[in-house]
Amino acid sequence: MANASCDIGLIGLAVMGQNLVLNMNDHGYKVAVFNRTVSKVDDFLNNEAKGTQVVGAHSVEEFVGLLERPRRVMLMVKAGDVVDQTIDHVLPYLEKGDILIDGGNSLYSDSNRRSKALAEKGILFIGTGVSGGEEGARFGPSIMPGGNPAAWPAVKEILQAIAAKVEDGTPCCDWVGEDGAGHYVKMVHNGIEYGDMQLICEAYQLLQTGLGLSADELHEIFADWNTGELDSFLIEISSTIFARKDDDGKPMVDKILDTAGQKGTGKWTAIDALDLGMPVTLIGESVFARCLSALKEERVVASKVLQGPAAGLASGDRKEFIENVRRALYCSKMISYAQGYMLLSAAAKHYGWNLNMGGIALMWRGGCIIRSRFLGKIKEAYDKNPAIRNLLLDDFFSGVLNNYQASWRKAVVQAIELGVPTPAFFTALAFFDGYRAERLPANLLQAQRDFFGAHTYERVDKPRGEFFHTNWTGRGGRVASTTYNA
Repeated sequence: MANASCDIGLIGLAVMGQNLVLNMNDHGYKVAVFNRTVSKVDDFLNNEAKGTQVVGAHSVEEFVGLLERPRRVMLMVKAGDVVDQTIDHVLPYLEKGDILIDGGNSLYSDSNRRSKALAEKGILFIGTGVSGGEEGARFGPSIMPGGNPAAWPAVKEILQAIAAKVEDGTPCCDWVGEDGAGHYVKMVHNGIEYGDMQLICEAYQLLQTGLGLSADELHEIFADWNTGELDSFLIEISSTIFARKDDDGKPMVDKILDTAGQKGTGKWTAIDALDLGMPVTLIGESVFARCLSALKEERVVASKVLQGPAAGLASGDRKEFIENVRRALYCSKMISYAQGYMLLSAAAKHYGWNLNMGGIALMWRGGCIIRSRFLGKIKEAYDKNPAIRNLLLDDFFSGVLNNYQASWRKAVVQAIELGVPTPAFFTALAFFDGYRAERLPANLLQAQRDFFGAHTYERVDKPRGEFFHTNWTGRGGRVASTTYNA
């Protein structure tokens, strides 16, 4: 058997796994690789990894034997049962103190379970989010590790070396927290990514429908936006997409069928927000927008039956219209991130994680799909006040929202008048108005609940925590339902 000389091993040679291996090799680490379909190992060594110091293995036993102690094994396999199956295959060859790293898109609750179960066997587990797609994996992703804290010192150097770096050289990788905290942060990242993408798509449709813009004109607008407040990876690639032509010279974007796919992480975020009672409305709407897009055949039928406003372009100044849409996009983006951070705060409290909120923003500054200039403002907000209850209360965020809200409202009104669906713009503005409202109509809702179900209510003139019931019809009894909060 070969000498145990490899710094780390990676199982799973799909595109993300391959690119992470090459990234590690670039940074001077000797990597052992294995894949369930063993032919992929030789294929990788003879092609992408040719000329590197990557070492291939043709069995799990051989693979583990190549690794220096404590053995560091990274899994880049499909989330779900495959992760458990791979762990079960590797486990018999590991020893106490060895480290297993799941770098896939696993559900955080699975990472909670794996961390605890492996700790009982003396194996240190890390569940880490990895964001940035193929290019990020190859040249520097955002890495969000959580799990067993005892494992961090043994993997910190490697993970931070291969991670993206911000301007001052700080790596977009730091310890997130225990158990499934790393995968939770990645889940929220992906939820925010759903929101960002939906908001950009709504801006695109509003500009296209409202002003009749061509793909080339949209390319110019998005390229301009990317030089200012909206500077981000997703705005940048959107600009590039608009410029791409098909073989016939027509815009490629116009040739793509309007049905969106999804892998479930946005849905997980929305479900967990409901479980924790957090109003993460924008991510929820973004998931539902993808679901609606999938009803293509039904929409085609409905388009011939259901009437919208008369077709026509927006009236008024073209430049002002574009700026209103830009500001609406920026304000809605702020709401999306604020909601995401509300969920992170609630999860930290619920699961007992000590999440570094500013540090998370720093991890997202580079490498990942939602990387943007804007994330630096989140880091600054938490540096100023680590205990801030909501990002919207920070001077920068409140200042922009207060200054831009008139434009934001105009964009939403124009969308209504044009019949352009902008659910994420709408829900962001509704949240803004709800969050800033000293009084909401939930008093009537509580009265309704008490009327039909004796669910009780609190009073404005009594201390919080005291509950009352009214016999609304004169026919009800004095007995009230037990109170609970869902």
